[in-house]
Amino acid sequence: METRLAQSVVSSAAAQTADRILRACVHCGFCLATCPTYQVLGDELDSPRGRIYQIKQALEGVAPTRSQQVHLDRCLTCRSCETTCPSGVEYGHLVDIGRAAVDARVPRPLRERVARWVLREGLTRPWLFGACLQIGRLAARITPWLPALRAKVGSGRPAGPRPARQHARKVLLLRGCTQPSMLPSIDGATSRVLDALGIQTLVAPQAGCCGAIRHHLGDPEGALREARRNIDAWWPHLDTVEAIVINASGCGAMVRDYAHLLRNDAGYAEKARRVVGMTRDPVELMAIDPLRARARTSQRVAFQAPCTLQHGLKIRGDVESLLTALGAEVTPVAEPHMCCGSAGTYSLLQGTIARELRARKLEALMKPAPQVILSANIGCIAHLQGGTAMPVRHWIEWLDEQLTAPG
Repeated sequence: METRLAQSVVSSAAAQTADRILRACVHCGFCLATCPTYQVLGDELDSPRGRIYQIKQALEGVAPTRSQQVHLDRCLTCRSCETTCPSGVEYGHLVDIGRAAVDARVPRPLRERVARWVLREGLTRPWLFGACLQIGRLAARITPWLPALRAKVGSGRPAGPRPARQHARKVLLLRGCTQPSMLPSIDGATSRVLDALGIQTLVAPQAGCCGAIRHHLGDPEGALREARRNIDAWWPHLDTVEAIVINASGCGAMVRDYAHLLRNDAGYAEKARRVVGMTRDPVELMAIDPLRARARTSQRVAFQAPCTLQHGLKIRGDVESLLTALGAEVTPVAEPHMCCGSAGTYSLLQGTIARELRARKLEALMKPAPQVILSANIGCIAHLQGGTAMPVRHWIEWLDEQLTAPG
């Protein structure tokens, strides 16, 4: 694609990156078939190809409009289009640049600014989010006539006992911001499953939110501060651990992007590359033989592969293979590439589209009649559970249950 960047932006590093990405796009349209918002809305302006054109216009000096801002907001940043694209267009990085360029020139309505500020500041502070979640769960218990509230706040599962054994093999575990309050069982299960494999989990208390929430809600500098804080927290431990384990694929995809986000930071670029090289999803540490000896099941399960797992981390089929090796019957899922609609804070800001995508995903997951739905990301788990009575678990919670089941 031919581009002519406006003189006002041509010298900026972001615009140069955008120019390189734009030139890779040949407007073939393959991305339309796998774009969730295009499938729901049928408007090309709500497709990757349409958004790329709108971003190109903004960077070439055409005054952006509120309409363009809305079309960019509707993107889930699922990156399914990247997996589909034959030209290797880095759409995820491009849409970040495009959103920033449009937001800089198009003021948001007050209601949106307040909502985005509340989400940025509330979700990224575990103490504040945890307190609000407990209040919400209490309110849901005493107001059973408000099913929407119950669907949003869900119900927690306890972390369970933490392993006490010491192992030569050690990893760092990122606890993140919302997961410890929403479902502490995921971190507990991760530590027990890794303990069964002879791996000890450590936590760097200073590490916190991965930065994804701020990054996708118009606070790139705040996201970089959180990235640097995590790197600083992990850095003293990197010579004694073999990996940084992140059991929320959304957070994992963000941390894997640290090297790109901090590439121009002289103090952190090299550190970020090392952190990225050590970041692992739990499935990448699984050893099947020791687990198979302790866990055999014939349970019928459906696996929802989060977009961040498939398209961000590019891990496809590994969890399903593990479940199958342990004896589970993994049911086929139609349109496995299609987003469930969670996408971080998307389900809160774009509720109508998110609910439509959830309904489609749940229909696909439940059609083969599984006994449980498994996933790999806290946001997807909470969003899907809000739309069904069927249990939705992290796959490592399910595995932990198999390891500790009697008999």
